[in-house]
Amino acid sequence: MDRQSIENYIAILEHELVPALGCTEPIAIAYCSAKAREVLGEFPESVTMWCSGNIIKNVKSVTVPNSGGLKGIEVASVLGIVGGDPQKQLEVLTTVTKEDIEQAKELIAKGYCTCHLQEGVENLYIVAKVEAKGHSAEVTIVNQHTQIAKIVKDEEVLYEKSIQQQENQSFDKSKLNVKQILEFANCVEIERIKPILERQIKMNTAISREGLLYSYGAQVGRTLLEVYGTDIKTRARAVTAAGSDARMSGCSLPVVINSGSGNQGMTASLPVIEYAKELGVSGETLYRALAVSNLIAIHQKKYIGSLSAYCGAVSAACGSGAGITYMCGGTYEQVCNTIVNTIANVGGIVCDGAKSSCAAKIASAVEATILAHHMSMKQHAFEEGEGIVAEDIEETIKRMGYIGRVGMKETDVEILNLMLDKQVEE
Repeated sequence: MDRQSIENYIAILEHELVPALGCTEPIAIAYCSAKAREVLGEFPESVTMWCSGNIIKNVKSVTVPNSGGLKGIEVASVLGIVGGDPQKQLEVLTTVTKEDIEQAKELIAKGYCTCHLQEGVENLYIVAKVEAKGHSAEVTIVNQHTQIAKIVKDEEVLYEKSIQQQENQSFDKSKLNVKQILEFANCVEIERIKPILERQIKMNTAISREGLLYSYGAQVGRTLLEVYGTDIKTRARAVTAAGSDARMSGCSLPVVINSGSGNQGMTASLPVIEYAKELGVSGETLYRALAVSNLIAIHQKKYIGSLSAYCGAVSAACGSGAGITYMCGGTYEQVCNTIVNTIANVGGIVCDGAKSSCAAKIASAVEATILAHHMSMKQHAFEEGEGIVAEDIEETIKRMGYIGRVGMKETDVEILNLMLDKQVEE
């Protein structure tokens, strides 16, 4: 593998695997609002939010971290203004105090924050406009949770970046493919990726442990261990689900995300970490397997986009399954078959917003990818022409991405309508 490709893959990992506090959609709202207050230069008298349907869907039912158990767009926005630090980006709410929470509650009760659905925009779209004493500031985030597209103060545009400029990154995800991902994992100098992956192991393991110790959400992780026992297949599902139990219920511990999602970051890492313990592999083998897992997950999401009606736990589980197969000495064909077997089984699980049931969807996706792994190691795989399975692994991944991005677009609209209490026609 040439040096330029290696550097590109490292840059992708550095960009995607970053810490975040709480579900990333409410955090993005808090960051946007905190940034708007910073631009205004004084405490706002009011804030107005415009959000895409996917943002509303993923904030409606999830607990905002460091909020004392509160939920919703208004909570995320007002907490960002009252106590958030925009310099911390996805950890913007780490500075929130109990006094900030009480002040936010009072402001929300007075109608301080107004929220609107913005149609006809990117799936990830947030605008926060704050006003005080005849002055205003407006911040727009598009496509990525901390990607500011526009800043306006008193009707003057201070900063603007087109989508084309936003996509002009120092790395190129279009170069990702399964064959090169495995080559990268085999040849990269381990010290180049170790710090990124050590942080992922430490943070994601910590919140998983928290979810297993305490009663968060629907307690999917704890239930799995109590009912199904402690074999490796169950533990891999339980530790991952437990992390989501805690995260979706407002646990203040940060996680390292993947493709803009904490749930996906945990799903791409925790099953691999648990299998590494079971297999007794070296630290270096674990790091290389995690590189495979994370990059496979990112590779799939590049076709789907940050937010859609397609549950990202599936693409992340495909990654962890591929990482486990790699760690077990699987060949390129066996890694490909693990991905195919997972997609052919659970591809298309719908995303109906961030909330406690995400932990159950994660458990299902991890169960499916463990089955897919064992099938592939026994040379069993779903074949071309069975459903959306293509002859080539890259074409199969593209097909699933197309379904998630285009095919499920109307599904996404209807899910949002139902979440906003639209009546179902007979």
